[in-house]
Amino acid sequence: MKKQILIIVVFFIAFTGITEAQESLSKNAIGLRLGDKDDTGLGLEATYQRMVSSDNRIELDFGWRSEDEGGLDFDLYKLTGLYHWVFGINKGLYWYVGPGASLRYLTFDSDFTESDSEFDLFIAGTVGIEYNFAIPLQLSFDIRPEFGVTDNTDDLEIDWGLSVRYKF
Repeated sequence: MKKQILIIVVFFIAFTGITEAQESLSKNAIGLRLGDKDDTGLGLEATYQRMVSSDNRIELDFGWRSEDEGGLDFDLYKLTGLYHWVFGINKGLYWYVGPGASLRYLTFDSDFTESDSEFDLFIAGTVGIEYNFAIPLQLSFDIRPEFGVTDNTDDLEIDWGLSVRYKF
């Protein structure tokens, strides 16, 4: 009986701490995400988050990249949608995890080949940690693995990002 009471008390304290921590989350946040800029990465993305319940939210990121180097000219656009389950660690400090998807549009022109373009679809996930300041500022760091499901992208890409958002 003592063990059951102890388990109930521990869950109650944990739930109370999470509920108290959730109160500082804002309904909306908008900002910039600086990510991994490799051959297929973007580097900079505009990011928006919207709470859909007290501990769940959606995130939309839009990134673009344009380069002209060594006879290769390309433009890359990417829209990513993610669903987050948000968990309180301490007041203002949270971690989150969730699934999502990305749609990428790539156009390229080369001195060696014809101009071409392609749409690519990715299944994505994210895991991250964030801090919400008392002022309307949020900082976060996340890792986003993406698996390409179209013919052009059948590999795993891992993107990381550091985000700064204004909360409102």
